[in-house]
Amino acid sequence: MADVERGNRPLSPHLQIYRPQLTAFTSIMTRITGNGLIVTAVLIVWWFVALASGPEAYERANGFLTSWFGDLIMTLSVAAMWYHLLAGLRHVWWDNTTRGMDIPTAYKIGYAMLAGTVVLTLITLIIV
Repeated sequence: MADVERGNRPLSPHLQIYRPQLTAFTSIMTRITGNGLIVTAVLIVWWFVALASGPEAYERANGFLTSWFGDLIMTLSVAAMWYHLLAGLRHVWWDNTTRGMDIPTAYKIGYAMLAGTVVLTLITLIIV
């Protein structure tokens, strides 16, 4: 039978006392950026379809994608692309070498991924 006196049992680990880990953050962000890149791909396909559909459709799509909101989406997409690429390279390295999976090294690689994302995004924005 189920325990009806659940009030005496502890909740563990509770979110208020749980310390977030960088490895969990990087894993979640890899999934989020992957899904964000799908949205970006849909926007780019929309732009190409609008280009093929005529001047009015192209002006509407281009107006959105070159607005401040479109620029924000594309800038975040560039950051997501670099982050997702670096996370993928990290996993390829882990799969092929089985090195770097201890906690201190995983944290160093995680911080390097975040720094690399910022640097590569800024370089891309400066060049483009």
